[in-house]
Amino acid sequence: MIVTDIAEISKTKVRVCVDDAVSFALYKSEVRKYAVKKDTELSQETYDTIMGEVLLKRAKLRCMNLLKSRDYTKHQLETKLKQGFYPGEIIEAAVAYVISYGYVDDIRYAASYIGCAGRSRSRRQIENDLMRKGISAEDIRQAWSQCVGEDSIAEEEAIRRLLEKKRFDRQNATYQECRKMVGFLYRRGFELDRIYRVIGQDGECY
Repeated sequence: MIVTDIAEISKTKVRVCVDDAVSFALYKSEVRKYAVKKDTELSQETYDTIMGEVLLKRAKLRCMNLLKSRDYTKHQLETKLKQGFYPGEIIEAAVAYVISYGYVDDIRYAASYIGCAGRSRSRRQIENDLMRKGISAEDIRQAWSQCVGEDSIAEEEAIRRLLEKKRFDRQNATYQECRKMVGFLYRRGFELDRIYRVIGQDGECY
């Protein structure tokens, strides 16, 4: 294999490209240590050493350091490693490593997020948020199943919180004011039957 490019990332690091296909970041001291030079051959032995003894160890440590401060989803960790110029095979192995020890669990992450966000957001909003974080629809479904029985209560409580924030008086609101509030809540992703149940709780206004 041939080193086809070496590009500077910072004062201490460069991005090495091999065979115009695989690229990875090394410290300049490592480039010198492994005699990595542009337009020269990189032996399989050296390549394997860089992958296994340098990059994989570094990627695992990077994941562990990230997880010290807060939870991450699988997708979020993969994104962080991509930003660090780790090659795909290293990203896959490093993330699989932390998952194997239970440090990353998308279902647990989703259930925790549902528990917190459910106080002020609709199920639709929460699911959209989780999907943007890279959590699969199946993992989201399983997370909701762990919160079974809490879903309806949580959404209705979230609706009440928004009504209080908007200073909405259900008992004295006009028909037009009720319709306007129903539209606002529906656009926020709440189900109509739950909106009506809360808004109409103290009197018919819809």
